[in-house]
Amino acid sequence: MDEFNASKPIYLQLAERIHRQIISGELRAGEKLPSIRDMGIKYNVNPNTVQRTYSELEREGILETKRGQGTFVSERQDRLVQQRDKLKHEQIGQFVHVMREMGFSAAEILSGLEDYLNKVERGDE
Repeated sequence: MDEFNASKPIYLQLAERIHRQIISGELRAGEKLPSIRDMGIKYNVNPNTVQRTYSELEREGILETKRGQGTFVSERQDRLVQQRDKLKHEQIGQFVHVMREMGFSAAEILSGLEDYLNKVERGDE
């Protein structure tokens, strides 16, 4: 997923990627992130974009910058858990919104989701 969507600012999309990496455990609490320059090269974006991303995530308490050492994933588990819950809520909200727009009731959404998850558990999906 190295492509960016033109309808949303790149720095926000990059922030979402970092959020997902933290939530999935790919990036762990206290882990050092690539330098701004290296992250820019990795994702083929301007270093100013990466700086804006890191600044936004630092403002949210997700990242911490240590002078002379670099940028790290926060070790504050409460902030990471809060962010995980926030992203879960946002994803569910988007899913429900789309399903409602297609005319599905709450019961139909729940039933469909249960069926889907049961299939995944059985390995059918």
